[in-house]
Amino acid sequence: MRDQTFMTLMRLLPKSALSSVVGKATRLPVPAALHQQAMKFFARAYDVNLEEAEGTIADYPTFGSFFTRKLKPGRRTIDMGQNVIASPVDAHVSQIGQIERGGCLQAKGISFPVDKLIGDARRALDFEGGSFATLYLAPRDYHRFHSPLAGTITGYHYLPGEFWPVNQASVRTKDALFAINERLVTWLDTPAGQCAYIAVGATCVARIHAAYDEIITHENQPEKNHTYPRAIPIEKGGEIGMFEMGSTVILLFQKGRVTWEPTLQPESPVVLGQRIGVLK
Repeated sequence: MRDQTFMTLMRLLPKSALSSVVGKATRLPVPAALHQQAMKFFARAYDVNLEEAEGTIADYPTFGSFFTRKLKPGRRTIDMGQNVIASPVDAHVSQIGQIERGGCLQAKGISFPVDKLIGDARRALDFEGGSFATLYLAPRDYHRFHSPLAGTITGYHYLPGEFWPVNQASVRTKDALFAINERLVTWLDTPAGQCAYIAVGATCVARIHAAYDEIITHENQPEKNHTYPRAIPIEKGGEIGMFEMGSTVILLFQKGRVTWEPTLQPESPVVLGQRIGVLK
């Protein structure tokens, strides 16, 4: 009942406009002291580990710069094992498993279609029977996202969409949630073959920034599918982008390429760089 009440309220909210307003508020050129008060309140409310941040609160001129903060050098160790898939984020596992009948499990009784998720029915066939991992970044988490393997970035596909929350209430009740919201698909060529790396927007996720190109989402752009004439090299653990506020990353791998760590289950915490799977 609480989930349904929450979703009813969310249907009534102008989610895209609200996300834009929140985003602009985090970047407003007002006295830094106002932003820093908001940072302190947020850090207390969400139990943010400030010891890991590259700077102190006084070093961030806006709430937005605090939210997209970098980590101190050495605070995460990337598992560089040749056959190891490293977690691309600090997060909790939402779901992890196999792609079946063209879809990924979202929650009990709900799935989301791969062709809609990546916006390409032909390329979706390449992932049939493959592996997926959906990783949820909570507000307290570090919000830059990284590459799980070394390889090359061959292109991207920006898909405008809605801005539903990606919390548990939405995941349990909103059909095909991750294939509806705004998302940026980054195409990776890796030792595990093709990887579709999907950054999903959500309510109050004002924008998604790519680190490898001048891409900023939620700027009233049309859908764009781009292939690079020369692929961009990226190292394992290299930064792919960042969220302005929290959201979700989804990894898709082709059939027979990846085995996930058996200890990973829904709600399992993961940190950037830890081993989450191996190449077959």
